[in-house]
Amino acid sequence: MDLTITPHRLHGSVRTIASKSMAHRLLICAALCPGPTTIRCATTSKDIEATIGCLEALGAEITREGELLHVTPLAGSPATDNLRQAHPDATLDCGESGSTLRFMLPVVAALGCGASLTGHGRLASRPLSPLYEELLAGGSDLSEQGAFPLHVGGRLRAGRFELPGNVSSQYISGLLLAAPLLGSPSEVRVAEPIQSRPYVNLTVAALAAFGVDVVESHESVDGRPHTCFVVTPTTPYRSPGTVEVEGDWSNAAFWLAAGALSDEVCVSGLDLASRQGDRAVLAALAKLGARVARTMGLATVSPGAPVATDMDVSDFPDLVPPLAAVAALAPGTTRITGCERLRLKESDRVETVVAGLAALGADIRAEGDDIVIVGKTELAGGTVDAANDHRIAMMAAIAAARCTGPVTILGAECVEKSYPAFFDDYRTLGGIVTRA
Repeated sequence: MDLTITPHRLHGSVRTIASKSMAHRLLICAALCPGPTTIRCATTSKDIEATIGCLEALGAEITREGELLHVTPLAGSPATDNLRQAHPDATLDCGESGSTLRFMLPVVAALGCGASLTGHGRLASRPLSPLYEELLAGGSDLSEQGAFPLHVGGRLRAGRFELPGNVSSQYISGLLLAAPLLGSPSEVRVAEPIQSRPYVNLTVAALAAFGVDVVESHESVDGRPHTCFVVTPTTPYRSPGTVEVEGDWSNAAFWLAAGALSDEVCVSGLDLASRQGDRAVLAALAKLGARVARTMGLATVSPGAPVATDMDVSDFPDLVPPLAAVAALAPGTTRITGCERLRLKESDRVETVVAGLAALGADIRAEGDDIVIVGKTELAGGTVDAANDHRIAMMAAIAAARCTGPVTILGAECVEKSYPAFFDDYRTLGGIVTRA
């Protein structure tokens, strides 16, 4: 589906969608604990549905009633209700969701049920090392990585898992989600600094909601600091009964960036004390000169005096597309560093951010893994290939508000991965969208 946007300032209020990052974690926890759980999750997406489908393939039952997801977990074993019994040799379709794949892989290995994981788009080529090697060393049998189906056999043993800090935090989260199933204490030891650390904090918070304590400590290994996360079998999964998925800062960031580019935009349903790393969008937009206001559950951004800045996005790489759009219209030179992980997303997001904004007339270039932007007062418009990347399509849409000519987005349906109603909400804020 190709869409054309006629430039028009965005203004008004919109409610954020449910955080798919937290939804993944809560759904997995709910499927692995003895009792049923009700999860309040106001919205869904292809990524969330991928995780639901994988859990159902393993034997969980998940039904939706309005905003509620009712989760009946995997059956317990005759010996103890804390050991789950999954359907053997199931096929799990992870869609295009990296989180789903990297969380379900160690969970399936810990269950010892055997399974085949598959997916679509670039997912097969997105890296799994060194998680892959740690699972092999821990007793799992895995087919060769880099192709689907990925076959998982054997059973993961409890013990110590070691990871560098400059890899996907999803590897750490996946091992932590699997650890309560292993029957003995397990430790995930990670070299510091840990990239995207806030996402690990989200996982720890989700586990805590289901009664699992993660003990964190710090130690030096060969003179280098490490963070150690320990999960013991005395803290198995326990259902809280009801739990709620908080609002999503990652997708709210596009509306907040639109406020910086256009006119005042308010986003409701946000937890201002959230552990989500993308909550940093407010501070980043303030650095770029926007006016930012915070009240209970509500964030408001309006245009200020735009100014270029330097920023390190190691802890919040998903914010690069909306922040790059704002920087493209901020006088001076902005350098965005810490973008290495962006090359491993749904697209090579360093290249597609640069190509997308350049197609609209921005002065932007990649220097290694950095993105350098020389701001202008306006953009010309043009045609942007979304490259099957939801965040590139959303970036082009908010940038269109400051273009002098129309913007056509090729493959705009990719927003369904995380935010199916994105263009409906875009129209709510005054955006003019038509089929190309």
